[in-house]
Amino acid sequence: MTKGKLSLANKATNGSSVEALVSPTPPSYEEATAGTSAPCYNDVETLTEFTWDDRNIRRVFIRKVYAILMIQLLVTLAIVAIFTFCDPVKDYIQSNPGWYWASYAVFFVTYLTLSCCSAPRRQFPWNLILLAIFTLSLSYMTGMLSSFYNTKSVVMCLGITAAVCLLVTVFSFQTKFDVTSYQGVLFVFCMVMFMSGLVLAVVLPFQYVPWLDATYAVLGAILFTMFLAFDTQLLMGNKRYTMSPEEYVFASLNIYLDIIYIFSFFLQIFGTKRE
Repeated sequence: MTKGKLSLANKATNGSSVEALVSPTPPSYEEATAGTSAPCYNDVETLTEFTWDDRNIRRVFIRKVYAILMIQLLVTLAIVAIFTFCDPVKDYIQSNPGWYWASYAVFFVTYLTLSCCSAPRRQFPWNLILLAIFTLSLSYMTGMLSSFYNTKSVVMCLGITAAVCLLVTVFSFQTKFDVTSYQGVLFVFCMVMFMSGLVLAVVLPFQYVPWLDATYAVLGAILFTMFLAFDTQLLMGNKRYTMSPEEYVFASLNIYLDIIYIFSFFLQIFGTKRE
């Protein structure tokens, strides 16, 4: 009798333990949301604290890009000044054009690497090393180009470039006009400039046409001024197309390249060749 009661008690205990091990059935969606009318996050800022759309992150991104850009422009300005004002250096680089083509090859390789490969563009410190090599090579090319022009012309073109870039930057930050939505127009303009450059490369060696060269330079200055506004608004992040804050090297590269091309075209328009 006692054994029977013990066996019944053991069965009851085992049954309850088995039932305890079995997990309860989860509630349905209607049951879970029956008494709730708001999301579990009461603070809206919690949902957007770590997104790239945060204004604080965008401000840090813009400051970082312009800090890198200022260093690039100062390096370029120093090299242009040395190649323009120092006669021994100017005579050496003009008598050794091989260094120009070597710097052009370095510029082309680093530009393709930073533009087409996202891994080296985002990986520190290789992204800054490649950007420094790119800046030095393009600065050498710009300095050699400036050495063939009159010193006053170079200084004047530097001032014009600075004024134009400042006006375009202020316009891009203040205007409601969205330049990023006109990327198709910029692409067509680029193709027209590319085809015109090929035609000029064939025509000019046979017969020099001053107005044709000046017209091409004017169109090039207009194109890269538009590109400067386009890249600046991509940097801002409040237009139709934006740039990720991870791409600070790519943003610095684009804006720096726009400014250098604007200066080069202004030098062709307003510059006076050395006699």
